[in-house]
Amino acid sequence: MDLVTQLSPLLAAEAAAEAIGTGVEAADLEQAVWLRLLEQHPADPAHWVRTAVRAEARRARRLRRQESPYGSAPAADPEPGPELAAISAERRRVLHAAVGRTPGNCPRLLTALLSPMDPTYREIAGELDISQGSLGPMRSRCLGCLRRMLAAEVAAPELGGKER
Repeated sequence: MDLVTQLSPLLAAEAAAEAIGTGVEAADLEQAVWLRLLEQHPADPAHWVRTAVRAEARRARRLRRQESPYGSAPAADPEPGPELAAISAERRRVLHAAVGRTPGNCPRLLTALLSPMDPTYREIAGELDISQGSLGPMRSRCLGCLRRMLAAEVAAPELGGKER
């Protein structure tokens, strides 16, 4: 019997028991213990799992006590300033210009996907007169093409923050 099959029920039970009062879900405790188990190779894995779950639960309780809420953090400005509005408008303009340069049916598909009406796949497929099943692969190809076009237009900074 492999180690995962052997330890899964024990780990699930221990994590469920220890998760109560920690502020952490049992699945998160399980994941942390599996990770620690991969890093170590204990001689007695069953005993080690029990000890590791308790240690992770203690760590979670300790972290929970150290956390404190923000309290009255200032709310985000509901109205973005003119700078953000200008930047957003410029990004939309560049995106829509790039969409228009994509090949084949991509401009129609991407325009439909960017529509503020938020059409469903069924509506888009009907509008483009293609099957709904081919819409996902076509979307992936078009987005890949658009991604490559935009990456070529936007110069990425070099290491050290220098612009090309």
